[in-house]
This record gives sequence, structure tokens and C-alpha cells, in this order.
Amino acid sequence: MPLRASLFICMTLMLSACAQKLDRHTCMALAEGVDYCLAPLPASAPVSQSQLVKLKVKQSRHQLLSQLDLTPDSLTLVGLAPLGQPLFTLTYDGQQLTSEQSVLLGEQFKAEYLLGLLQLIYWQPEDVNRHLQGATLTDHACDAAYCRRLYASDGETIMDIRYSQAQPWAAEVTLEFHQAQLTLNIQPLE
Repeated sequence: MPLRASLFICMTLMLSACAQKLDRHTCMALAEGVDYCLAPLPASAPVSQSQLVKLKVKQSRHQLLSQLDLTPDSLTLVGLAPLGQPLFTLTYDGQQLTSEQSVLLGEQFKAEYLLGLLQLIYWQPEDVNRHLQGATLTDHACDAAYCRRLYASDGETIMDIRYSQAQPWAAEVTLEFHQAQLTLNIQPLE
């Protein structure tokens, strides 16, 4: 038993050495001339949802499992690799964003961008638009159950978001970020 406890302590220390805690900026550039600062947390009913997230950037594909817990006071998003290894934990209180992430993600992973995309998907467009500069998020007619589009001030389409159902939290969502050649697909698992 003492050997097992010692091994557990060593493994815990090794895993914690592989994570880093980072304070992140809450404002980001989405495209040239388009900036977004994270919106406050909505006062709506709490949400707790497991999701399968697929990400394609150019020809690179990634997949992860996530658990999102949202209350009027806090948002926590945990990302796990398909085999269950922890990748990151984001916490946001409506003003400050903190990311604890595996060093395996490197400096390329930016928590604020992921949370910004989730806000574009799930927050009300009028709440998002108060924090956008150089663009507008609107409902958009399409052949899906519900769609949103992010337009630059010059009318250029920056992003299209398609929902399989009219209720965003219940829907499978596909986000196409044209300039970044990024496709994000989110499937609720509950």
C-alpha cells in the first residue's frame, strides 16, 4: 500500500508538471479590422453539457471531448483528448479568463479564441454585437433549422454558423470561419 500511494503521488506530480496556468486576454482580433471582447455571462438558466468537438484547420483535423458548465456567475470548459487525457480547463467569470492547459497544446492554443467562438455560437446576437467592433452577428436565412452570419462592416462574410435545430444548445453546430480556413463542429452528447 505505501508503494501504491508513493506511485500515485509521483504520477500526480508528473501530470501537474505538464500543465501551465495562464491568464488570458479577453479581447481578440477575429479578422483584419474585426475585434471581439468577450461578453459577460448571460443571466439565463444554468447549462451543463458534454460535447464532441471536431476542429479542422486547413488540412489538419483534431477531435476532443468537452464539458461545459455555465451559470450566471461562471463558465468552466474542460477539454479532454479522445483517450481521456486532460488538455485544458478554461474558467471565465464574466471579466477574467484563466486557462490551465497541457504543455502538449503549446503556445498555439489560445483559450480566448475558443471561448469567443462559443459566445458567437451560443450567446444572443445582440449581446455579442455589443462587444464586436468592425462586424455584426445576425440571424441568417439558410437551408438549416437556424443560421447566423458574422459580417464585416464592408459586407464581407467572415463566418457562417449552422444549427441542426432552432435551439442552439440542443443542436449540432457547424461554424465555418472562412478567412482562417477553420471549421468547428460541436455535437451535444447529452
